[in-house]
Amino acid sequence: MLKGFKDFIARGNVMDLAVGVIIAGAFSAIVTALNEQILMPLIGAIFGKPNFDMIWTIDLNGAKIYPGTLVTASVNFLIIAAALYFFVVVPMNKLTQPKEDESPVKTDEAILLEEIRDLLKTGREL
Repeated sequence: MLKGFKDFIARGNVMDLAVGVIIAGAFSAIVTALNEQILMPLIGAIFGKPNFDMIWTIDLNGAKIYPGTLVTASVNFLIIAAALYFFVVVPMNKLTQPKEDESPVKTDEAILLEEIRDLLKTGREL
């Protein structure tokens, strides 16, 4: 049982997940600063309010319910998702995308497999 647990922990995807969680924790400070110090003041400058918390209030037997907080959280999520997409995902895709002038180099095994495939298509024997 301990060997199985050791194999599970030593598996690459578990270690990648652990590194991802740690990086996400460190990256959350950058995302929070981007949202609170740049994007929310910008929204406040454009629309007059940086959030929608008090936009609608429901009074139910003396308890106040603020559905605008859900709107604020949803807008914050969309802003953060857009910022991450345009500032992280798109540049990383550009960096990892192969150059157009670079053609993939075929290995000997790939060439041999293509020849076998072509022979099988024609119905000829090897």
